[in-house]
Amino acid sequence: MAKWYDEITDELRAFIEQQHLFFVASAPLADDGHVNLSPKGLDSFRVLNARQVAYLDMTGSGNETSAHLLENGRVTFMFCAFEGPPRILRLYGTGRVVRPGHADWETLAAHFSLSTGTRQIVVADIEKVQTSCGFAVPLYTYQGQRDTLNKWAEARGEEGVRQYWQEKNTRSMDGLPTHLASESAAPPIRQD
Repeated sequence: MAKWYDEITDELRAFIEQQHLFFVASAPLADDGHVNLSPKGLDSFRVLNARQVAYLDMTGSGNETSAHLLENGRVTFMFCAFEGPPRILRLYGTGRVVRPGHADWETLAAHFSLSTGTRQIVVADIEKVQTSCGFAVPLYTYQGQRDTLNKWAEARGEEGVRQYWQEKNTRSMDGLPTHLASESAAPPIRQD
């Protein structure tokens, strides 16, 4: 039932663009390290080309993906069809984090609507693509995106969000440093 591809086809790209939710998985190298799996929404995923994707990473209670990418680069994305015909799509690749001030920031940021809660952009070079049946994935009806994170970030303001990053987002739960660990005065995310 599983089918493998070397790149994201036009049909698979169309499927990705229709999804309201995706999952990101990463893991440290240590045998006793914790695998991370995070749901993402808010129209934050982009297919840049047949072998490269990016997503706008918003502020969260942890920053596990950043730490794992800094350590080893391994990342997997998963999309599930919760409406329409069943399908699961996985993208396997090597990722990196791009922050403001990086040479690629402006080019990548142009693909997204930035907000106060924007933390970084994750870019991944895709090595393998897999589809599978998804016959056991339940049907759900999409009602809309939550606005809670954006309201939380706006209420804190840019400086409050930066302070939160320094308090909560500089190390993984296993103690690995994230891309924010060495940033004390990074350029602002939004430059109005």
